[in-house]
Amino acid sequence: MSADAADDRHPLVTGAAQPASTLATPDPDVSVAGGGGVGGGAVDLTLDEARRLILRAQGLLGADARKGGVHAMLRRLGAVQLDTISVLARSHELVAYARLGAVSRPEVERAYWHDPARSFEYWCHAACILPVEHWPLYSFRRRAFRERRFRWHEVPDNVDKLLDQVRDSGPLMTSDVGGAKNGGPWWDWSDSKIGLEWLLDIGELVCTRRVGWRRVYDLAERTIPADLLAQDLTDEECITRLAGIAGRSLGVANRTDLIDFLRLKGRFAAILDEALLSGAAGLTPVTVAGWPGKKGQANAWADPALLASEPRGRHRTTLVSPFDSLIWHRGRTERIFGFTYTLELYVPKHKRVHGYFTMPVLAGGRLIGRVDPAREGTTLVARQVHLEPGLSPAKWAGAVADALWSAAEWVGCDSVRVERADPPELVTMLNAPR
Repeated sequence: MSADAADDRHPLVTGAAQPASTLATPDPDVSVAGGGGVGGGAVDLTLDEARRLILRAQGLLGADARKGGVHAMLRRLGAVQLDTISVLARSHELVAYARLGAVSRPEVERAYWHDPARSFEYWCHAACILPVEHWPLYSFRRRAFRERRFRWHEVPDNVDKLLDQVRDSGPLMTSDVGGAKNGGPWWDWSDSKIGLEWLLDIGELVCTRRVGWRRVYDLAERTIPADLLAQDLTDEECITRLAGIAGRSLGVANRTDLIDFLRLKGRFAAILDEALLSGAAGLTPVTVAGWPGKKGQANAWADPALLASEPRGRHRTTLVSPFDSLIWHRGRTERIFGFTYTLELYVPKHKRVHGYFTMPVLAGGRLIGRVDPAREGTTLVARQVHLEPGLSPAKWAGAVADALWSAAEWVGCDSVRVERADPPELVTMLNAPR
C-alpha cells in the first residue's frame, strides 16, 4: 500500500478529553418515549417500507436520483468514501456508477475535483469527498485535531516551514517536498508527509483535487470560498447539522447508524444524542418493525421530506462497492437486507469464502448475491458468484447477468466470464451468449 493510500484510513477523533462522568452514555440504540423531539408519536414503518425509503434516499430507487449528475449525487449522499484499491474502478467512481449508470469515469473525476472547488477531502465516516458547503460543519473535528496535536505520528517540527512553502510557492504534493515515505511500510511516513496531513487535519491546508491519485495540498484560505471560511460554528452546531445530513443521506437510521456515518465518540456522540432527542437535527422519530428497541417506542429516525413522498420508481440493478454508504455499517446492512457481508481484502487467500473484493449485487430492492470481480484485458472475470441462500437461480440469474454486463461495458470490457458459482448451475446461465 502506498503512503498516499494511507490517507484513506481513519484516525478516530474523540474530542478533547473529559472525565468519564461528564460524558453521556446512552444505550447503543436510543428508544424515544412518546416519539421524542418532533411532533408527538412515532411513525410506524414496516421493514419493506423502511428499505424503500433508504434506497430512495441513497439514490438507488427512481430515475429522478440521476438529475444533476455527480455533484448532485454527492450532495444527496453527504459523503463519498475514498479508497486506494481499484479492481474494476476506485470506490468513489463505483458509487457514482451505481446511481448514475454509464457516466464516464473522466466525467466523474472532473465533477469531484472541480476548479473552482465544489468539494474537498476530509474525515467523515472515513477519508471522504465532501460538498464544499460542508466545510464549516467539520470545524469541530479540526479543533479536536489541533487540541490533540497527534495523528498516528508525533507532529514534526517542520510544519510551519511546510505551511510557508505552500503559501509562498503555491499548491504542492508530497513529491515536491521529498516524498511521502521513509522507505519502510505504508505507515512509515516522511516528516513532510506527516506535516502536510497534520495541516490538512487542522484546516490550514485542504485537498480539492488530485493528480495521479496523489493529493494536491493548498491553503484553505486560497481555496475555500470566503463566506464558508468566515463561518464559526460551535461543536454543537456542527454536529446537530451533520446529524441531519447523515439522517437524510441514510433515509431511515438508528443511533448506531448515525454515529457510524460520522464516526463520533465521547462528547461528540453525546451532542448527537441531544440533537436527536430534542428534535434539533430535524429528523422524525419512527418505529421500524424488527429493529431493536423498546416496545411502543421509536427506534430510529427518518427524513421527514422522504416520509412525505411516495418512494416510487425503478430499482437500480448494479454491483455495489464495499465502501458504498449503502452498506457502510455491516449490522445495518443485515438489519435492512438480511445480508451478512464481510470484506475479505485482508483475509489470507486460503481463508476467503467469497473473494478478495466481493461486491454485493443489488436488484429489485434487495441484495441478492455477491460477485468477486477482476479484469483480464477486455474481459470482466467473475472469480466467484454467490446467490443468496433460498433464491432461485432461474429467477435471479438474469439480474446478476445484467449487473455484470453493465459493469463490464462501463469499464470498457466486451465480454464476461464466470469461473465459479454457488449454486453451480449459475455458471452455465451466466456464461450463456447474450
